[in-house]
Amino acid sequence: MPESTPGLTYRDAGVDITAGSTLVERIKPYAARTRRPGVLAGLGGFGALFELPIERFRRPVLVSGTDGVGTKLRVAQELGRHDTIGIDLVAMCVNDIIVQAAEPLFFLDYYATGSLDVDVAADVVKGIAEGCAQAGCALVGGETAEMPGMYQGGDYDLAGFAVGIVERDEILDGTAVQAGDVLLGLASSGPHSNGYSLIRRVLELSAADLRQPLEGTGGVSLGDALLAPTTIYVRALLALLKTQPVHALAHITGGGLTENLPRVLPEGLDATISLSSWPRPPVFDWLQSTGGIAEAEMLRTFNCGIGMVAILPEGSVDAATSELAAAGLPAWPIGMVVNGSGTPTIHYEST
Repeated sequence: MPESTPGLTYRDAGVDITAGSTLVERIKPYAARTRRPGVLAGLGGFGALFELPIERFRRPVLVSGTDGVGTKLRVAQELGRHDTIGIDLVAMCVNDIIVQAAEPLFFLDYYATGSLDVDVAADVVKGIAEGCAQAGCALVGGETAEMPGMYQGGDYDLAGFAVGIVERDEILDGTAVQAGDVLLGLASSGPHSNGYSLIRRVLELSAADLRQPLEGTGGVSLGDALLAPTTIYVRALLALLKTQPVHALAHITGGGLTENLPRVLPEGLDATISLSSWPRPPVFDWLQSTGGIAEAEMLRTFNCGIGMVAILPEGSVDAATSELAAAGLPAWPIGMVVNGSGTPTIHYEST
């Protein structure tokens, strides 16, 4: 009688269930340090449970946001550094919902890969937990998907989902913005998580070494500058909203100041911005000069050093700037809201 042939297993198809279980156990301590009031269950369940703090609100509104990291992941994978990319993932979501004055409550992630490397995935989730800790939200769950054939080898992609809460009559929607308000620009840490397809094209055409020192940084490498984690503005802005009459916030992501600032300006109002009013981080100078990128393209692709804009009355600018500085966030008055004639437009001044 011929010997029976062992049947196919999921692992034969490229999916390692044991590795997935190992990862869950590895990341439980990371998630535990983000625990906050309201979390009712740990990792491993089919759904995450969170009890809303409705006793703090009269008319609570939930605000949700989702985003990814984009092709910044390719830079991280090229350098073999995965411990901060998770901060970027959290930042891109929570920085969006703070724009409407929402306090982030909890976060979930989605990690997809061709072949699960537990060490790499654990580093990524460690960064996600750090981002949640910075934002004050709980990492309540997520999903790891091993999909050979969709992703090659150890390549991976990320998506994140954040839910926050805000009082109904405290939602920021831009309607309070008026001519004469000041644009207060909050410093970015670098390109954050936007424009990396263009960045990678510049790297490809210039054959630049990611390990080379970046001029004007005191020895920081080009790779380090490009992998600098996205600044998380949540805690500082939640505090600022309690003390200053902020009329609007704008998260400067893909599209730069040119595309994002008009999203919070009412019809009939424009904004003027002085390009000499803040120091542009050296990485943007390197990208522009090396890639031969026009100024207009820089301003509609990258944040160019301004990761968030707060719009508020002129009389509140000094106090707001001092509060943000105390929280470790440099900020500069970069322009003003002015009367326009229709769809909001950004006008740049070079001096």
